[in-house]
Amino acid sequence: MTLKNKLIFVVEDNPQNRAIFTLTFKLSGAVVKFDMWGRDALFHLKGLSKVDLIILDLMLFSGISGYDVFDEIRALPEYASVPILAVSAADPAIALPKARTKGFAGFIAKPIDDRLFPQQVAKVIAGEQVWYAGERYIVTADASI
Repeated sequence: MTLKNKLIFVVEDNPQNRAIFTLTFKLSGAVVKFDMWGRDALFHLKGLSKVDLIILDLMLFSGISGYDVFDEIRALPEYASVPILAVSAADPAIALPKARTKGFAGFIAKPIDDRLFPQQVAKVIAGEQVWYAGERYIVTADASI
């Protein structure tokens, strides 16, 4: 599985995390675009060509949550089939089941594991679900990379 030439749209308010995503995706051959606060996510998303994956931070400083952005995106038919992945520092014991119920394609706990992350993202783009709470947590028996 490869990320070469895949377009990944990320809603992330933390500059350090944006730098990590940028480096990870560029090294993997992907193209990454950002919205920093979530409020303008739809505006930025609509300005892009075919998006292969949307990554949402669940806890944004703007007062809007990744769950709110998820609902806004899913309300648009043109993005109904684009997988949405939650990547968050929220407590996985709470956030992972909530993301699963909401309809996310997966959840990856921060801090991300830079060895696993490109594989995890590629799996989600390929149509698989990824539920990864990190090595610090055990949430469900079927959580996998």
